[in-house]
Amino acid sequence: MEFNVSSAGLLKGILDVSKAIPAKTALPILENFLFVLKDGQLEVTASDQELTLRTVVAVDGIAEEGSIAVPARQMMDLLKALPDQPITIKTAGEGSFECIWSNGNSSLPYFPAADYPEIKGASSDAISATVPASVIAEGIGSTIYATADDEMRPAMNGIFFDMDPESTTLVASDSHKLICYTTREFKAPEKASFILHKKPAGVLKSILDKDDEDVTIAFDSSTVVFTFGSTMMVCRLIVGKFPEYRKVIPQNNANILKIDRNQLLNTVRRVAVCANKASNHIKFDLKNGQIEITAQDLGFALAAYEKLECDYNGGELSIGFKSSFLIEILSNMTCGTVVMKFADPRRAALIVPAEEEEESEKICGILMPIMVS
Repeated sequence: MEFNVSSAGLLKGILDVSKAIPAKTALPILENFLFVLKDGQLEVTASDQELTLRTVVAVDGIAEEGSIAVPARQMMDLLKALPDQPITIKTAGEGSFECIWSNGNSSLPYFPAADYPEIKGASSDAISATVPASVIAEGIGSTIYATADDEMRPAMNGIFFDMDPESTTLVASDSHKLICYTTREFKAPEKASFILHKKPAGVLKSILDKDDEDVTIAFDSSTVVFTFGSTMMVCRLIVGKFPEYRKVIPQNNANILKIDRNQLLNTVRRVAVCANKASNHIKFDLKNGQIEITAQDLGFALAAYEKLECDYNGGELSIGFKSSFLIEILSNMTCGTVVMKFADPRRAALIVPAEEEEESEKICGILMPIMVS
C-alpha cells in the first residue's frame, strides 16, 4: 500500500470515525482503524462490533492499493501533532508502515486486514427512508436526555423511532418523564419502528454535518445503517418492545397553565437551590392568575419560594415535581411560551409549546408528579 494524502484531510476522516473505537475490548484488533485503499480513495473504518463508523478520504498519488489495520491512538496523536501538509503513507516491510512528511517520517506497526471482523449491514429486505440531517439531529437532541439506564428493561435505554407514511415520532422515556418529537419531514414507505440505543444516537447527532442535506436510513429487525455525505454508520438495534406510549399521554387534563418558558425555567432553577439534594422536590401552588413555586430542606433549614403572575385556568391545585426533570424538559424546548396541563396532584402533567407556536405539534413532554407535604 502506498498513497499521498492531506494530513488535515486524513485527520478529519479518522476523527469522524474514532468514536467507534472501544475504550476496552477483548478483541485487540478493534483498537485499530481499518484502512482500505481502492478505486482511488481511502476507506477508513472503526468498530466496537455494536457500532461501526466508516468514511471515505480523498487521496492521490496511489502507487499500490491494499488494506491494513493501523493503531488508532498513535495515528490520531501523530496527525494532531502535524501541521497541515501532504504526507505519504506506505507499507515498509513485514508488519510496519511509514508516514512520511516534509522533513521527517515515522514507522508504526500494522496488522493484517483479514484479522478485522467483517462488518454486516442491513439485510436485502431492509426498509429504507430518507430524512433531512437537521431533522434527525433535532429529533435526537430533543429526546435523548429522557432515555433510561435500566438493565432490566433495555428497550427504555434507547430512542424509539415510530414511523409511518405520514410522519415519524421519536420517543424516549425513563418512566418518570416521557418525551415525544413528531415531524412530517421524516416518513417511511410503510408503518415500521425500531429502537436505537442512546450511545449510537448521541454519536450520530455529534457527527452529523450541517452541510449534509439528507440521511438515508436502512433497517431490518436487528441492524440499522445511516448513510450521509461520505460517512456510513452501522449499529445494532435494541431488541424488545417499547411501551405503548400513546396510551399514557393525558388527553383531558383540564387545569391549564400558560407561561413564558424562560421565566418558569429560571424560577425553578432559583427555587431548586433550596430543595432537598437527594429528592430535588419542588411544589407548585396554582390559583387563577398566579403560581407559587416552593422548595425546602428541613434538615439544613433551607427554604425558598417565588410567586409569578401567569395565565392559569382551573381549580386551585398543589402538585410536586422533581426539579431536575422539569429543568431538563424546559431546557430542551425552544418555544417562547409553554403550556402545562394538569389533572390532579397524582396524575402526570402534559407539557407542550403554546398552540400559537409553530412547533406545537413537534414536542410533547409528560412528567410524573411526586407527593409533597
